[in-house]
Amino acid sequence: MSPSPDPMPPTAAATPRLPGTDAPLEAGELVLLTDRKRRRYLVELTPGEEWHSHAGLIPHEELIGVVEGTAVMTSKRMEVVVLRPTRDDLILKMKRGAQVVYRKDQAMILAEADVRPGCHVVEAGAGSGALTMALLDAVGPEGSVTSFERREDHARIAVRNVERAFGGSPAHWQLHIGDLADELAALRANRVILDLLEPWRMVEATAEALPPGGIVLAYMPSVPQVMRFTDALWDDGRFTNVRTSETLVRGWDVDGLAVRPAHRMVAHTAFLTTARRVPSRTDGGPPPPRRKADTGGRIDWDAHDRSRVIAADEPASDETAPGRSVVDRT
Repeated sequence: MSPSPDPMPPTAAATPRLPGTDAPLEAGELVLLTDRKRRRYLVELTPGEEWHSHAGLIPHEELIGVVEGTAVMTSKRMEVVVLRPTRDDLILKMKRGAQVVYRKDQAMILAEADVRPGCHVVEAGAGSGALTMALLDAVGPEGSVTSFERREDHARIAVRNVERAFGGSPAHWQLHIGDLADELAALRANRVILDLLEPWRMVEATAEALPPGGIVLAYMPSVPQVMRFTDALWDDGRFTNVRTSETLVRGWDVDGLAVRPAHRMVAHTAFLTTARRVPSRTDGGPPPPRRKADTGGRIDWDAHDRSRVIAADEPASDETAPGRSVVDRT
């Protein structure tokens, strides 16, 4: 498969230094400025330019050559701390197309899918590039990430964000503009990461792309998506260890003896469903799972889709009001 042309040309920026590098800040670097109210600003250091805010200005020359963590005074006598940005800083401040995958889910995706150096990962879709950055860091130069994005405008934003974070287009990344369904079965990967509306439609192709032992992970915001994807994995017969989780993160405010949970909590964002690829039962794989008898049996998803189409075509009534659908069970 030949790669699609890059939606944007690579940038000429140098490879960014890691935060915590024992070197002063240089011209051309992207830095993070934090004021006393913890507001954050991304600035590219350019000789001759100034950073302006409500708290005054700072010439870039006063930032170039200092070490990370230096407090610099603005023209209005407010101190601002300068640091190299982490990947999370970049994600929070970057331009977005699709909704980004935030750090709590990024970390769990890397852990649940066992993404490690040397892995070859297929990702769909690329969105704004947040998860792509995490995958590229995790697989390292000896691995690869192949991303698929159906929307060209989202692909352009993903390229811009990834190149800004890496100082150019990473050699171990390919981005294809198109539908993964047309290509996945012909690919070979160790991991498949699906951030799609209907991931169950990719199960058969995923089984073809993954060797036995490979891992598929789907990122889904709703329970019906989880149900349908899980059913599709079991029905295929080439997956086992199917499990679903979500991650909730609660911050704490710690100030001397005043210690309490933060008022705001990052609660539900999405469910993560993972499964391991195995041989089919006829090829020596494990038996299908036992299903609980008191759950009402399996959902007829084809009938469910038909009922939704019929409901959409018919005038609303008390029995077929918007938001309702009839689920057939066998």
